[in-house]
Amino acid sequence: MYSLLSGPINHSRAEAELLLYPSALWSSCRPFGPTALSALHTEDTGLHYDRYLREVIDFLEKDPHFREKLHNTDMEDIKLGKLATELDFVSHHVRTKLDELKRQEVNRLRTLIKVKQDMNGEKGMTVDHQALLKQFEHLNHMNPHTFEVEDLDRLIKSATNDLENFDKERHEDFKRYEMAKEHDRRKHLKTLDEDARKKEEEHFEEIKKKHADHPKINHPGSQDQLKEVWEEADGLDPNDFDPKTFFNLHDTNGDGYFDEQELEALFTKELEKVYDPTHEEDDMMEMEEERLRMREHVMNEVDTNRDRLVSLDEFIMATNRKEFLEPDGWETLEQNPIYTEEELREFEEHLAREEQDLNLRTNDLMKQREELERQQEQLNAQKMEYKYI
Repeated sequence: MYSLLSGPINHSRAEAELLLYPSALWSSCRPFGPTALSALHTEDTGLHYDRYLREVIDFLEKDPHFREKLHNTDMEDIKLGKLATELDFVSHHVRTKLDELKRQEVNRLRTLIKVKQDMNGEKGMTVDHQALLKQFEHLNHMNPHTFEVEDLDRLIKSATNDLENFDKERHEDFKRYEMAKEHDRRKHLKTLDEDARKKEEEHFEEIKKKHADHPKINHPGSQDQLKEVWEEADGLDPNDFDPKTFFNLHDTNGDGYFDEQELEALFTKELEKVYDPTHEEDDMMEMEEERLRMREHVMNEVDTNRDRLVSLDEFIMATNRKEFLEPDGWETLEQNPIYTEEELREFEEHLAREEQDLNLRTNDLMKQREELERQQEQLNAQKMEYKYI
């Protein structure tokens, strides 16, 4: 598939990175505030330690004392570690289960370290697990047996920080995705003769123009954009638009907040103006990046207390602003270059170094194989000699 910004790409090279590096994950990021914290045991955060995080919160929620503290502690106090100190007051049964969960998580991380070591061609080498476990900040690796106040404090702070940086990492992943596509496109052009290369370039320019030829995109979160959802998705008269009713209609889980997924769902009608999965010129990865940009913009404008949730009050306040009634235009991805030529050059140099390292490692493995085969031949020859003695 071609896209606006570049050509085809092979996605397989990223698979191994999912083992240890959460920045390689392209899954949904959940909000992180006091309300959302208590819901994490049912939501996928996209973090590499997501299961551990959710199981810990699930068991802590079963303790009446901790559950009460959780719902009565504001986000700033949670970040300062005040909630973690309440661990000392939970029941013995819950503490025992948390100890078990931590041991399981430490074992999982040790397994991942070993797998990555094997992938890097270091199979059989001695592993210093204690040193390597330092890279995982969501638990205290110096005490692998019991779950203590420090473990809960680390887990909350790591999740808070990782989720706050999640969008930034997704943007970086997307930039690498686009540069890899452009690298592959240019590499493919070099394999063609002059006539074929000219046709390929003309085709590329043609699909760029086709992609850019779309209806006007409403400013995300503006009155025009929300009224279009009200009319086309909800089937209601745009003249009867009511912000409070709109909020209640699209607060799908009924918790009194718009979370990030509920906000992103509001942009589907706009995105369908630009992207069609059946069209060669439209890339669905680019559509999801556009959706992320829209959600980030609305959150920055509306989420005044920065808890990654939009309350009804915040939403109503936003609909009374001039920007809601008279918004600026919205520039889509093709109007905003994702990377510079210098960044692409550095990316290609990095790929070349990776390929060189891989070739060296392959040559070493081939030499090892040849040596093993030679030793096996010698062993077989010795066996034949002994057979006739």
